[in-house]
Formats: sequence, C-alpha cells, structure tokens
Amino acid sequence: MSTTPSTDEMASDDELDSALITARRQLERAATHVDVDPGVVERLKHPTRVQQVSVPLERDDGSVEVFTGYRAQHDDVRGPYKGGLRYHPEVTAEECIGLSMWMTWKCAVLDLPFGGGKGGIAVDPKSLSDDETERLTRRFAEELRNMVGPTKDVPAPDMGTDAQTMAWFMDAYSMQQGETIPGVVTGKPPVIGGSYGREEAPGRSTAIIAREAVDHYDRDLSNTTVAVQGFGSVGANAARLLEDWGATVVAVSDVNGAIYDPGGIDVDAIPSHDEEPEAVTSYATELADGDSARRLSNADLLELDVDVLIPAAVGNVITADNADAIAADIVVEGANGPTTFAADAILEERDIPVVPDILANAGGVTVSYFEWLQDINRRQWTLERVNRELEEHMLDAWTDVRAEVEDGGLTWRDAAYVVALSRVAEAKETRGLWP
Repeated sequence: MSTTPSTDEMASDDELDSALITARRQLERAATHVDVDPGVVERLKHPTRVQQVSVPLERDDGSVEVFTGYRAQHDDVRGPYKGGLRYHPEVTAEECIGLSMWMTWKCAVLDLPFGGGKGGIAVDPKSLSDDETERLTRRFAEELRNMVGPTKDVPAPDMGTDAQTMAWFMDAYSMQQGETIPGVVTGKPPVIGGSYGREEAPGRSTAIIAREAVDHYDRDLSNTTVAVQGFGSVGANAARLLEDWGATVVAVSDVNGAIYDPGGIDVDAIPSHDEEPEAVTSYATELADGDSARRLSNADLLELDVDVLIPAAVGNVITADNADAIAADIVVEGANGPTTFAADAILEERDIPVVPDILANAGGVTVSYFEWLQDINRRQWTLERVNRELEEHMLDAWTDVRAEVEDGGLTWRDAAYVVALSRVAEAKETRGLWP
C-alpha cells in the first residue's frame, strides 16, 4: 500500500518546494517501500560534491562582469555524472543539487549507466549577445575542466542553453585537452558528434508514456483530449506526436497564455518556442475554429476538464492551491518538478494518477546516452534507429514501473522511485563504502 503523507504535508506548500526539498522528501518516501540500508538512503540525500565558480565575462562594450556558476554532482555509483547546464537568473547551488538528484533517479529508472549531475550560471541569457554567450560558455568550460569529461561528468543542454552552447563548450574543452573529445557533452549538433533526435527526445518520451498511460487505464487514444502547458521542445513535440497518434489536443500555451478549443487545435500549425518564441498566443486568432476557440491563462489551462494534462513548462505549477481544481483524469509530467509534494498528496487522495517526470521526460537523457555511445564508437546512428531504440527503452522502463504499481499498490511516482532507488542502492551496497 502507498504511504499516505501527513496532514501537514498535504495542507500546504508555503515553502514552495525547492527542487532539493522535494527530491529529499521523495527519496524518504520511496525508502519506506524498499528494503535498503538506511545508511545508503542517508548518503543519497547529499551530493558527492558541488563546485561554485566565478565566470568573468568581457561584455561587448568592453566592461567586465562576473557571474556565478555551479556544478552539482550527486552520485556516480552507476557511471559518470550526467545532467544539463542551464543559464537562468535564479540558478543556485541548492537548485542544482536537487535537480542532480532527480537525474540520478531518472538514469536509474531507464537503467542507464550514468549518475546525476546538474549545473549552470546565474545569468539572464536574453541579456547576452551571441558573442557574449560564446565567451561566457568557453570560460565556464575552462572553470569546470577538471570536473567534466566523457568518463567523469557529461553535461547537456538545459533551460537557456542549446546545441550551439554545447558545441562551444565541447570545442573549448577539446582545445584545453589538446584533442577533439566530442563525448564531453551531449546535445551537440550532429555535424560534430551530436545525435539525431536528441532535441525532440524529451517530448517524444513524454508522448510515448502518455500513450501507454491512456492504454493502461483502458482508454482509446482516438477519444482522448489533451492539454499541454508549455510549447517548447518538450510540449510541442509531445503535442504533435499525440495528435499524429490520434489524440485531440485541445489546449496549448506559452509564457503569455493559452489557447483552448474543445474541438481540437492543429498543433502542427503553431511554431514551437524554439522555432518562433512566444508564438502560441500570436497564432490564437488564426487557429480559431468558428467561435469555439478562446484564450486562457496558463493557470486556467491546468484546470481544464481533459483526459490528459501535460505540464511541460516549468516547475511548481501544480500546488496545494490548485490541486483540488485539477480536472484531468491523468497527469503526465513533461517538465521537471511541475507538481509540489503537497499537491502530489492531494491528487493521490483524489485518485488522479500522476506519471512522474523522472519516467515521462527521460527521453532526453536516454538519447544523450545514445549520443555518448556514438561518440565513443565514432559511429553515428540514423534518426530511425534513435527513435526505435528510444521507444524500446521507454517501454522497458514503463513495464518496470507499471509492475511496481500493480504489485505494490503504489502511485506512479512511488513506483518509479522504488525502481530507481533499488538499482542505485544495489550498486552502492555491492561497491561498499570506502573506509
């Protein structure tokens, strides 16, 4: 049976859970379902190390500004640390630690030979010119040089970074090492060792898991309505695939708001955020089907009466304040940490299944693993092979998690954590603790 959170846990999330607070709570809860040494659980509450660095940047006008960068390395018992680098004003050491913990679980759920890492720079990427972004990235690579490497720690794109950022990082690292080392990062352009399908992978995996969840609950995808918050790489690709597979996408949103049409939206007609930033609301008029389409706020989208809700924008959007108003039958997390711990408990009480981020959006790190293999072997895979292998990995992970749901009466999140924690704990117990 699932462990019911305390009344205090369910009442509110006034702290508005940081990634670290949420990750630790989820670990503690998962540990109640697994026969694991308490010492291992205690070790997993803490990162192996966190590096803070100063990253000086000469601006285009000749002035110098110093930014703060971080790299958190949570656990590498199963393989090199793996996780993104984000450029965002609110990047902190604590956030990086929490996100690195989620990466550990995500890699373990997919049974990938990686541990968890995460890092970034506290900077608004919109305030940087392309030349400034390149200089900042190359200096950051220098500051992290001794921490990263194909067998140590392998960064990837994240919020505010992209394939070009990874290309600059890889080039700077390679120049420092005196040889081309494409495997130091993933998410690069294919022309320099990147993998086809990497950018679309988190959205593709979210769609795959949403499809499987619909089938698990004996529903027909062709009669399924879907609302997607966020139309970046994850949300747009998930929405487009689900539409291709027969679902009716009735709502999508960007940072400015949402468009809702109960008759369905032609999501292929809307550019993703990467293709045209903030395009959803600007296309609202063109997408109107008679008088049925209307604009909504992002908050209103979350409360639509749909079969599947996919929060694919940012974290902490489903909270204790709106969890009672969620009307979807199934929630599939496309973003990292969109549901607070308190909201999770409320949705569980309401029998609304939540398929967690560490399973649903794990396509990114899975295709990053494929890219890492391609770099090591210096042999590029076709897009068809990438998508085929991704489908197989996601279905294997889904089967493992579903078995825990069915056998143990667990929530999807608890089940995913049980799978992940069991694998990490077994590796730790097998390797032992250095005296």
